[in-house]
Amino acid sequence: MDRYQVSPQQKAFFESFGFILLPGLLRDSAGEIIDAFEEVWARRPANNGQRHDGSRNSQIVPFIDQHERLCALLDDPRIEGLVEGLVGEGFNYVGSDGNFYVGDTPWHSDRWVSEVRFVKVAFYLDPVKRDSGCLRLIPGSHRLEDTFSRQLHEAIKRSPEEWGLEGPELPSLAVETEPGDVVVFMHSLKHASFGGGRRRRMFTINCCERVPDAHIGILKACISAHVRYDIDRMYDDIMLATAGPRRLTHLEQVLAHQGHMPAELAKLRASL
Repeated sequence: MDRYQVSPQQKAFFESFGFILLPGLLRDSAGEIIDAFEEVWARRPANNGQRHDGSRNSQIVPFIDQHERLCALLDDPRIEGLVEGLVGEGFNYVGSDGNFYVGDTPWHSDRWVSEVRFVKVAFYLDPVKRDSGCLRLIPGSHRLEDTFSRQLHEAIKRSPEEWGLEGPELPSLAVETEPGDVVVFMHSLKHASFGGGRRRRMFTINCCERVPDAHIGILKACISAHVRYDIDRMYDDIMLATAGPRRLTHLEQVLAHQGHMPAELAKLRASL
């Protein structure tokens, strides 16, 4: 299997607009990826609210760690080459989430920092169109240094009052996809989705560049944010047990800086 090479034009597009769509990148693997997604959810206990019933969004974090086939996406030369081409060699895997979506997802950014580059690789497992839950993006809104992005970050929270427009009416790009397509975008990019059914399947792999010592605090803050999912470590057993030397390069920096998670989880539980 050939390693994916990000072209200079794709890199320039990503820098300017904050995302890339790769139609059919994993089309040959879509069926087995969907099967693995469903297997993970089928193993969840039905008696504690972890099975999806269609009444609200359901999520598992970390997600790809729960199945050997999904863990192997980090080893896939198409995914590894794509991420390395955008954030550099030795990137960090900083978690994943598997979702059944219901209804709308309002405009937001996943992380609002400029010192460390974070990207999300998104896999939509059902055909999704403009009005049936596809990803919508505001191209260029990832550029935190721009006045436009800073103003948008605040104003979008009150778009009806600010512009007289509801979320789906805002100027944006609808990224329509089929299973096997891959979308990668920067965490700071404004994104949303609107419409669709009660069982929209998607999962993401989140990555960041290898973090220099001066910004380790940002990595540790990212790690700390995962405590809210009631976990005290970033990776589950299958991810670690099936990791070869190359995958470990994408885990080692997080493993070295996750030691504070048990204490933070205990503090969170005590506060509830």
